[in-house]
Amino acid sequence: MSRLGPDFFQQDSLTVARSLIGKTLVYEQGETVLKGMIIETEAYTEDDPACHTYQGKRTPRTEPMFKPGGHWYLYLIYGMYHCLNMVTEAEGTGAAVLLRAVTPLSGIEKMRANRHYRNEIANGPGKLVQAYNIPTHFNGKSSVTGPLYIDDPQTPAPTIKRTPRIGISAGQDRLWRFVTDAIPGPDNPKSAPWTAKD
Repeated sequence: MSRLGPDFFQQDSLTVARSLIGKTLVYEQGETVLKGMIIETEAYTEDDPACHTYQGKRTPRTEPMFKPGGHWYLYLIYGMYHCLNMVTEAEGTGAAVLLRAVTPLSGIEKMRANRHYRNEIANGPGKLVQAYNIPTHFNGKSSVTGPLYIDDPQTPAPTIKRTPRIGISAGQDRLWRFVTDAIPGPDNPKSAPWTAKD
């Protein structure tokens, strides 16, 4: 296993979004380490009408998206949920990949507690951030050196499907959502047998 570096994230957003499926989102919290296999992503770019930086729009909110690939971008939706994104491509580009869902692998009881023991743990972008209890101070921070990062388990890539993105009002024709149901877990019980690790 190895932490992914800048070269991986500074590829084009669609390549990163697809390649992240099967990778591991890791958050080290002292003796507790939360891990989940990424099973759903969406790509966003500056020429995309669904993107926060469409046509180069630059605001204090979107400023982290213009950092080099490998930085985190956290934003609030519906006034109550945060979404976790990985900035992609070269510095000044304004592109990112939304992490929509993970299959919990380690620290699962902590994730359940963070979600107040609801049945679904991390099968949506807001649920993911809640399950990991990711603070907003990670917004704009590097994933290359901090405790929140993405790891390559160096296992065979799962089967991946491309679909339209979810919950957007523009750019619905772009098949920029990448998802797999081949990775079993507590939020995906119909897949192959699964064993929790804490």
